[in-house]
Amino acid sequence: MASEKKAGKYPKPMSLPVMVFWTGLFGGVFWGTIGFFASYFSLTEIRPNIILEPWMLGNWKYGWKGTILSILIMGVLSVGAAYLYYALLKKLKGMWIGFGYGIILFLIVFVVLNPLFPGMKPIFDLSRDTILSSLCLYILYGIFVGYSISYEYQNQEVQKNEPAT
Repeated sequence: MASEKKAGKYPKPMSLPVMVFWTGLFGGVFWGTIGFFASYFSLTEIRPNIILEPWMLGNWKYGWKGTILSILIMGVLSVGAAYLYYALLKKLKGMWIGFGYGIILFLIVFVVLNPLFPGMKPIFDLSRDTILSSLCLYILYGIFVGYSISYEYQNQEVQKNEPAT
């Protein structure tokens, strides 16, 4: 074992783009699942299945198969959102950038993309509970993705500038 340490046979750390992929995928699946539970407990009127309404036919999309597929699609879309954060905001420090990113994503989905989802009412017709619960989920998602990516970026920058020992 001592010879392995000296020979430098430690596994290499995950590259930042790969870490961004996994952070986005996990963030989308995790927060999509939390969103499902929020709708199950009537904290929000919007279920994850709403993402399937414009593209899938049949009532299966409202059952458990549709819920699972919707959450997985959210994970895939979240990878894109994570790479967007990586491209634009990775150098910025702190949780407030992720907080703002979550608010921007909320506004994009609930205001700009609202016409794409026939089952979602306009933002001003939604209940206060739905708006607040959804906004909080998006903020938490933004903080999770933003802080994870910024932290890893800053950590790798410090390691690059640190002399090898």
